[in-house]
Amino acid sequence: MKNIAVGLASLPFFATGAFAAQPEPWQMRFQPAVTSIMHEITWFEHYTLWFIIPITILVMLLLAWCILRFRKSTNPTPSRTSHNTLIEVVWTVGPVIVLLFLAVPSFQLLTAQYTPTDEPELTIKATGVQWYWDYEYQLEEPLSFTSLMLKEDERSGAGKEDKARYPRLLAVDNEIVVPVDTTVRVLVTASDVIHAFAMPAFGVKVDAVPGRINETWFKAEKEGLYYGQCSELCGKDHAFMPIAIRVVAKGQYDTWVAAARDDLTGANKALMAAVEANTKVASAGQ
Repeated sequence: MKNIAVGLASLPFFATGAFAAQPEPWQMRFQPAVTSIMHEITWFEHYTLWFIIPITILVMLLLAWCILRFRKSTNPTPSRTSHNTLIEVVWTVGPVIVLLFLAVPSFQLLTAQYTPTDEPELTIKATGVQWYWDYEYQLEEPLSFTSLMLKEDERSGAGKEDKARYPRLLAVDNEIVVPVDTTVRVLVTASDVIHAFAMPAFGVKVDAVPGRINETWFKAEKEGLYYGQCSELCGKDHAFMPIAIRVVAKGQYDTWVAAARDDLTGANKALMAAVEANTKVASAGQ
């Protein structure tokens, strides 16, 4: 059922051969998962509901019973019972058992979040700055650039007029570009105050602390454009510090890296054109 629900939720994106994970109006659930970690997080959320919902209902029923049964009008002489061994054993052993059922998968998930399944093939350093991100690809010939939130008057020049794909307050001028099905290590730090690098569809959220490097990783399973934000209050423009990651085929990534060192803007436009061409081909083939 979980996989069916995720598949149905993502149908609007795949209908055109493209995929973009971003917040939706009135969204109550997670964004569609595109990494193994996010799949595990989604499963764990469903799993915990099997405990949370019955416990909540039980507590509500007990409260209602106590209110009705022991109100002053029906119980003018309150009980003076101070101890009940059975009840005390139940409310001690019961929560311990529930916590064990929650703790084991929780620790397994936590371990997986810090343990890449493969040796990272690409390392990117992300530095939070008030209020944008600096990225550095740690390659033989390093590539670095700044990523700023895209302003409305910059959309035309960047070729990003489509607000469905490049939404307001989330679109950036320069996205992180990574290849699909590739383990990517992200080194996260900050240059001024504490920020946080968060990408919901990847199950990634890590603090960016000045003078310290934190590490996370992801392996995106689907090509597309994914959005996140700084998730640590970092000043007046905290809300205007988006993160965008474009996942592409490995061949497209190699072409982009080679061109981006000399002309980042041109490389981005060429990549967007290639992605758009593939999208039209995919749509025509449906």
